[in-house]
Order: sequence, then structure tokens, then C-alpha cells
Amino acid sequence: MREETSMAEIVVGLAASHTPQLSSGADLWDDHGERDKRSSALLGRDGEFHTYEELLEMVDPSVADQLSNEVWEAKYERTQKGIEELKRLLVEAKPDVALVIGDDQWELFQAEGVPTFALFHGDELWDEPRTGEALEKLAPGLKAAQWAAHGETRNVNKTDGKLAAHLTAALAEAEFDVFQFSEQPSTRSLGHAFTFPRYRLDLSTDIPIVPIFINTYIPPNVPSASRCFQLGQVIRKAIESWTPGVRVAVITSGGLSHFVINEELDQQVLDGLVKGDLASFGDLPRNQMRSGNSEILNWVTAAGMLEGLQASVIDYVPGYRSPAGTGTGMAFASWA
Repeated sequence: MREETSMAEIVVGLAASHTPQLSSGADLWDDHGERDKRSSALLGRDGEFHTYEELLEMVDPSVADQLSNEVWEAKYERTQKGIEELKRLLVEAKPDVALVIGDDQWELFQAEGVPTFALFHGDELWDEPRTGEALEKLAPGLKAAQWAAHGETRNVNKTDGKLAAHLTAALAEAEFDVFQFSEQPSTRSLGHAFTFPRYRLDLSTDIPIVPIFINTYIPPNVPSASRCFQLGQVIRKAIESWTPGVRVAVITSGGLSHFVINEELDQQVLDGLVKGDLASFGDLPRNQMRSGNSEILNWVTAAGMLEGLQASVIDYVPGYRSPAGTGTGMAFASWA
């Protein structure tokens, strides 16, 4: 029998990248790289957007050493070990509810409104994979990794609307403007940032989630790193005033740098996690918090929520996938 505490308690924090490179197999990393060649807006290490051809002129020649099948297989194995460790920690923590921090990429929120922060007050959100023509249009690498985002059939995710409403009230009192909603559009699936814990971390379907939506991807109303850290701090205090004895897991996914790997930026973020306060992250400039890099803001929010707990970096794997230095800085971290 578990001992009940006098307040709700965060019992574990988990963070992982959710790139398709984690779930397609290393044999398809070159296919992911082929998609990059067709992009005209790749965020470089200088914080500016470039074409693939422009990046080729700027790349460190040593990147070529990272592109063999042997290197890819070894790195892929490391990422799977990182995932397995997070799964183990989640099972050991025995949470009653999971707060999942993520970004919606034109999935639930579209042209009628993209909120900076949002919380869902209902009891379930469904997700489903692409099928038919939509599936066939996917590149082979994306098609192979779809299972890690939406499984194989339509699935219902239990949500804790009462806890979400409690967090919304606390955030409003702290002068955060939060969009609340309680109905899911009939044709729109819950996004992959929020389903990743179900499919890759084996979060039980019996455990309800509270999705914390942060608009990292769609400008111009993208919050700063400091605002995200503050959001996490307020949510932590709100959790402590929730139902006594409830065990809470905090999970975030996304990032780190992509679609151009920036190892220096990634290391700055990971060092900040371990040191554990906002100042330790240093300057995370807005021009770097764009495109795929923007999902770093999910990690910063988790750091604010888990302030006071010790973070550990399980692994960092720079998954280069093309001669221009494109790919994903894949990281795995935990708090206890």
C-alpha cells in the first residue's frame, strides 16, 4: 500500500526527443536526409534560415564522418537504450496522472486560432494515424515512424479535465492568459508531441494525461524561454495544492536542435537542465527558438516545473543525416 502524502507530488520527470529518426530504424535515416534537401527554410547555427545548398557551403567537413551506416546503427542503438531507460523510470514511479508538455503543429489548432498556452478541460482526446491517400503521400521514413506518433488505429486518451481546470485557474491568478477548451474538433487528431509517451514510453492507457499546449512552432505568438520557465513554476505550485496523495509524472518531448543540428546549443540546454534554474540556461535567443529548435521550450517548461529536483542526462546523440549537417540532436533526460 502506498503512503499518502499531504499534497499531490511530482514523482518523476522525463524528457525525450520525438523525431521520426527514433522510430523509423537507422536504415531510413538517409530518407529523412533526402527530405531536408527539398527544404528552402532550414534554420542554421547562425539563427538564420538557409537553403540546403547554402548549408553545404557552411558545414563542418567532419560531419561527413557521421554519415556511414555503421555510425547510424550505433547511434540508433543508443537512442533505443535511452528510451528503454525512460520507460523503466516511468514504470518505477507508478504515477496516477501524467502532465505532458508539448507543442501543437497545426494538429488540433489551426487557422481559427493558435493559442500561446492552452489546457483541455474534457475527459478524453482521440488520436489516429494517417490512412489511404494521406498515408501514401508520406515519405518512407515518415511512414515507417508513424506508429510512434499515432499507433495503428484510432485510440482514445483519457484526460484529467478537473486537474487541467485547477491548473488553468492557478495560471490565470498568476496572470498567464490560458486558452481553455473542452471539445475536440471532429476531424483533428491529438498531436504527436502528446501521444509519444503512449506509444514510445509505454504510458498506460489507464493513466490519464493533462496535455499542456505551448505554441512553440507557429509565429508570432511564441513565448520566450523565461516565460516558459515561469509557466512551469506556477504549474508546480498548483500541483502541490491538488488532491493529497496523487502521484504526478511530468513528461515532455520534442527537440533538441533540428532540422540543422546545433550541438553547442543543445549542450547549453542540457547543462541548464542539470544546473536547474532559469539563469543556468544562459541566453536562449528568439532567433534560435524557431522551427524544430523551438521545441526546446518544452524542455525549459519542464525544467521550471521540476525545479528543485535533480536532472540527469541519460544520453545525447547528434543524429546527423545529410552532408549539410541536417538531422536531430536527440536527447534523453530524467528528474528525480
